[in-house]
This record gives sequence, structure tokens and C-alpha cells, in this order.
Amino acid sequence: MDLTIHSAFLPHTDPKASLAFYRDTLGFEVRNDVEYNGLHWITVGPAGQPNTSIVLHPPAATPGLTDDERRTIGEMMAKGTFAMIILASRDLDGTFARLEASGAEVIQEPTEQPYGVRDCAFRDPAGNHVRINEVR
Repeated sequence: MDLTIHSAFLPHTDPKASLAFYRDTLGFEVRNDVEYNGLHWITVGPAGQPNTSIVLHPPAATPGLTDDERRTIGEMMAKGTFAMIILASRDLDGTFARLEASGAEVIQEPTEQPYGVRDCAFRDPAGNHVRINEVR
């Protein structure tokens, strides 16, 4: 079997803030930007990795959700417990400094974890947990 990761989806609540975070702060390329019926999807990805993307999507667009489920998703996003992504950086300290200087909400400063990973964590503008591992 020959599989690769093509796209991962993260919900967003504010397309402009999400675009500023993923494009301007993290330096991702914008690959697609679609508005439809008042909803907004933004596809971003790391330079040099054209086949791997993150789709920032409006959670309300998920088909089949009830109003209660949408409310629960909104509550979980506000607490930062709904979605998470793990990124990697060769310069964790530099990446951390750039994110912190941008005003991104710090969850954890660079830390050597007991399970052998050095990482840090932030929340994106929608509350998603963004963890960054150091590549050694």
C-alpha cells in the first residue's frame, strides 16, 4: 500500500485571523481560498511540500450536524479541546519566538518531554491546539 497524507482539516471561526496566523506567522503558502454561501475555506501548506495541505474550514459546513452538535463543537473550540495538529521545526526556539512575538496564545514553552520529544504548543485563532515538535 502506498499512502501519503494529502489534507488535514482544522475548523476556523475567523478566516482573516486564521489566514494571518497560518500564512503570515507560520509562513504557509495559500493554496486555495474559497467563499461560498457566506462560508469560507482556506487551504494552506508548507512551502516545498505541495502535496500536503491543511484545509481551514467552517465547522458549520459539516453536513448532518444538529444544532446541539454545532453548539458543542463551538464550546470545545473555545476551550481548545476540539482539534489539534502537530507540526515540526528544525529551529524550535526560533519558531517559538516568532509565534510568541506574533501574539499567539502560548500553551507550553519549549520543553523536553519525558517521552523523548522536545516541543512547544500554541492555540491558533480558532482555539485549535497547535503543537510543534523539534526535528533533530
